[in-house]
Amino acid sequence: MTDENGPNSAPPDDPDAPARDRLADATAAEAEFDGWNRAALAAAGRQLGLPAGEADRLFPGGPVQVLAFLSERSDQRTVDELARDGILNLPIRERIRRAVRLRLERHAGTREAVRRALAALALPFRAGLAAKLLYRTVDALWYAAGDSSADFNFYTKRATLAGVYSSTLLYWLNDRSPGAEATWAFLDRRIDDVMKVEKAKARVRSWTATAPRPARR
Repeated sequence: MTDENGPNSAPPDDPDAPARDRLADATAAEAEFDGWNRAALAAAGRQLGLPAGEADRLFPGGPVQVLAFLSERSDQRTVDELARDGILNLPIRERIRRAVRLRLERHAGTREAVRRALAALALPFRAGLAAKLLYRTVDALWYAAGDSSADFNFYTKRATLAGVYSSTLLYWLNDRSPGAEATWAFLDRRIDDVMKVEKAKARVRSWTATAPRPARR
């Protein structure tokens, strides 16, 4: 869920925040080669010259906690950047398109680190974490797009965007087109599909609202 400062805002007075940022980035770089494991976290700590045990103190949950931290940080950076761009005057379709593209293009990380992260999150005992991180991402994107729904649409919008975001992420991982243009075309098609469904649902609601009710006997 979100608050007035955006989704999952970090405490502004955390004295470990700079060190945690650096260690998370270094771990992600190591994870490209070693995967999201203790070896990657330890190697990142050595690379930064951290004292023994400091990496474990900053991330007591290990490399998977680093992965979750980076995902939430990327969500927040996407929200902040979209706010600076002032996208709320755009049509909702374009807001969502820009939000998904920015999250992948600027804040997802390298393809190999993301690929290995998805493999780590695909393990059965991490299914809950994977669902939680996906929800936080789509919630952040809807927040950035100006969504203020508080009814059942709140959940249906997030479920729909989860499908769009997940499929586009998987496409992006294997896209070798210049500038990932094939991914952005794929994203446009997925959003078009969603808009067609929403229009069809709106027509059905209109028909059912105006249809005569059967007479009671």
